Amino acid sequence: MSSFLRKRIKGVAFAFKGAILLLKNEASIQVQATIGIIVTIAGFYFNLSTTEWMFQIFAIGLVMSIEGINSAIEEIADFVHPDFHARIGYIKDVAAGAVFFASVVAIVIGCLIYIPKF
Repeated sequence: MSSFLRKRIKGVAFAFKGAILLLKNEASIQVQATIGIIVTIAGFYFNLSTTEWMFQIFAIGLVMSIEGINSAIEEIADFVHPDFHARIGYIKDVAAGAVFFASVVAIVIGCLIYIPKF
């Protein structure tokens, strides 16, 4: 096996480990994963079209990805400056704001998909 392929496989293993760590240790990701499971079940129940599935999966992935980045930013900020600092607070607030934007987009997508089905 080539060195390039070996490195890619290791990279995927690290990414999988990171996803597991997020799911085990971050309450917000756990909530979002639960919501993702619920809307996935709803998608099967309402027999979503391929396009609706694409948007729903995109929304779930977007929110969970941004939340993972937010968690990493918070961990780095706390590591660099464990005590309260206004600049660190600003950085954490901005990262949380990114999650907020992604969540609003996901809610709008969910409403566009599911409201007509009721």
